[in-house]
Amino acid sequence: MKKVRFSIGGKILGGFLTLIVLFTANAVISIITLNSGIELTEKTTEVTDPSADAIVNLMTMVNESEKLITSWVYLQNNEDNKQALKDLHADYPQMKEVITQLSNAWEDSSQILQIDTVLIQFESLIDSEKEIMASLVSFEDYEDPMAKLLAENMIEDDIIPHTKEIRRQLDEISDIKEQEAAQAQIENITSYLQLRRIIIVLGAITIAIGLIGAFVISRKITGPIGYLKKVILELGKGRLPEENTQESHKFSSDEVGQMADAVDGLVKGLKDTSAFAESIGKGDYNAEFSPLSDEDILGNSLINMRDNLHKVAKEDQVRNWATEGTAQFGELLRQNNDDMQKLTQTILSNLISYLHANQGGLYLIQAKDTSEPFMTLEACYAWDREKYLDQKIYKGEGLAGQSWQEKDTIYLTDVPDDYVLIASGLGEANPTSILIVPLMVNEEVYGVIELASFEEFKPYEIEFLRKIAESIASTISTVKVNARTQQLLAESQQMTEQMQAQEEEMRQNMEELQATQEEVDRKTGEMKSRLDAIDESGIAFIEFNTEGIIVTANQSFLSLMGYQLEEIQGRHHRIFVDPNYAQSAEYKEFWEKLRGGQEQSGEHKRITKSGAEVYIRGYYLSVKDKNDNTTKVIKYALDVTELKQKSMAVEA
Repeated sequence: MKKVRFSIGGKILGGFLTLIVLFTANAVISIITLNSGIELTEKTTEVTDPSADAIVNLMTMVNESEKLITSWVYLQNNEDNKQALKDLHADYPQMKEVITQLSNAWEDSSQILQIDTVLIQFESLIDSEKEIMASLVSFEDYEDPMAKLLAENMIEDDIIPHTKEIRRQLDEISDIKEQEAAQAQIENITSYLQLRRIIIVLGAITIAIGLIGAFVISRKITGPIGYLKKVILELGKGRLPEENTQESHKFSSDEVGQMADAVDGLVKGLKDTSAFAESIGKGDYNAEFSPLSDEDILGNSLINMRDNLHKVAKEDQVRNWATEGTAQFGELLRQNNDDMQKLTQTILSNLISYLHANQGGLYLIQAKDTSEPFMTLEACYAWDREKYLDQKIYKGEGLAGQSWQEKDTIYLTDVPDDYVLIASGLGEANPTSILIVPLMVNEEVYGVIELASFEEFKPYEIEFLRKIAESIASTISTVKVNARTQQLLAESQQMTEQMQAQEEEMRQNMEELQATQEEVDRKTGEMKSRLDAIDESGIAFIEFNTEGIIVTANQSFLSLMGYQLEEIQGRHHRIFVDPNYAQSAEYKEFWEKLRGGQEQSGEHKRITKSGAEVYIRGYYLSVKDKNDNTTKVIKYALDVTELKQKSMAVEA
C-alpha cells in the first residue's frame, strides 16, 4: 500500500484545523449554554419576578379595598379613607393591564385562567363597593337605618367572603410563582457550572493537541530549514556555493525539497546573472541572457538596464551628431550672411550631405508686401532647375505652399509616382521619402526647404532640420534686413538732396499759407457775425454729424425744444421725432439723402422734451469738404406751430 505523504502546509493546516474545530466546538457549546442561561435570566427578570410582584401588589389592593370599604360604611367622617378608596378604584385598570400582559407570557394555562377568574371576581367586588359608596354619600344617607343596614349586610355577606376567596387564590398563585423563581435560579446556576466544566475540559484538550502538533511540526521543519539557512547566509554574503544540496542532503518531497530545488536554481541563475552583468559592464549590449522566470526581478532589471544603457548610448550618439551639425551649420551661416545666393546654395548642399539625402530645393518668399506673396526656387541640389526656374509657388499651392500656409513640417513616405524623380547615372527612380520644413522664426515664414531621399528620414534627423531651419530663417532675415538697410541708406541720401531742393519751395508755400490764413481769419469773423445775427433773429440752428448725432445747437433751438445743450449733445436726431416715424424706412431714407449731399426742406412735426408737439419749417443742408464728401449736416428752422394750429382750426 502506497504511503500517504503530507506536505508541511498540510500538516500545519491539519493541526490548525484541529485546534479550530476544538475552539469552534467550545464556542458553540458555550454559546448554547450561555443562551440558555440568558433565556432563563430574561424570563425570571421580565416575567417570573414581575408577576410575583404584581400578584403581591394586587393582594395588597384587595386588602386595602376591604379595609377602605369597611371604613366607608362604619366611619362616616373619615374623608381620607373615602378618597383613598376612590383612588384605588381609579388605579385598578392600570394594575389589571400590567397583570394581563404578564400572564400572557405564563406557560401554565390553568394559572392564566385562575388569574383571569381572580380579576373578574375583584371587578365584581369593586362594583359592589361602588354600589355601597353610591348609597352612603350624604349625612342623611348615614342617618337612614335601612340604607345603613343594607350596606352593612353587603359588607358581611358579600365583600368579606369574596375578599377572602380572592386572597386564597392569590396566595396559591403567589406560591407557584415563588417556586418558579426558585427553580429558575437553580437551573441558571446549574447551566453556568456546566459551562465552566466544558470550557475547562475543551481548553485542556486544545492545549495538549497544540503542544503535540507544535513538537511534531518543529521536528519536521526546523532541521531541513537549518541547512537551507546556511546556504542562504552564504548567498547573503555574496558567495555562490558550489555544493549541490540534493546530492549531499536527503530531503523529503514536501516543500523543503522544493525549496532545495529552488535554491539550486537560484545559485545557477545568480551565476548566469553575474556573467551577464560583467558583459554589460564591458559594453557588450548584445549579450544574451534568460531570466529565471517572468517574475525574476533581478534578471529582468538587468535586461532593462542593458536596454536603457543601449538606448542612452544611441541617444548620446544622436545628441553628439546633432550638436556637431548645429556647430557646423552655425559656422556656415556666419560665413555667408552677406550673400543670399551663396548662403542658400551652401546651406542646401551641406544639408543634403549631412542628412544623406539625394536631392533638394530651397524656396524663399518674394514680394511679401503685395496682396498675394509667392515663393521662388533660390537654390537646388540634383534638382531639375529649369523646371522650377520661373515657377511661382503661392501660399497653399502644392506641398511646399501647404507647409508655408500651415507653418508646419510635412513628411511623406508614400510618395506619388509623378511627384519627383531622382536622377543618377543609372537612370531615374522615385524617392522613398519627402521632407518639407518651413524656414520660420518668431512665427514668420521666410521660405521652405524640400528634401528627397531613397531612405526614410529618422525622427531625430527631422527634428534637427527643424531647428536648423529656424537658424537659417534668422540668418535670411538678417541678410534681408542688411540689404534693406543698404537700400534705405541710398534712398536716404537721395531724399536728403530732394529735401534741400524742397526747402525753397516750402518757404514759398509758407508765405502763401500765411496769406491764406489771413483770408481764413477774415472769413471766420464774417461767419461768426452771421451766426450772431441768426441767434438775434430767433432762427433755430442745430448741427449734426453724418450719422445724425447732435454736435451743437443755438439757444433759439434749445428754447424751442425745451432742452439744455448738454442734454442733447451726443444723442441722435430721433429724440425729436415720433418713435414710429423714427423706425420707418422714410426716416432712414431722409438721412441717407442728407449723407449723399441732398438738401432737405419742408414742414416737420417734432416732439419737445416735455412730449408736446411743435411744427417747424426746417432747412437741412449738407456741408462738404474739398473732395465733395459730406462732413456734417446743419439745420435752420422757424417755429410755425401757431400758424399750423390756426390752419387746422380753420379746416375743422
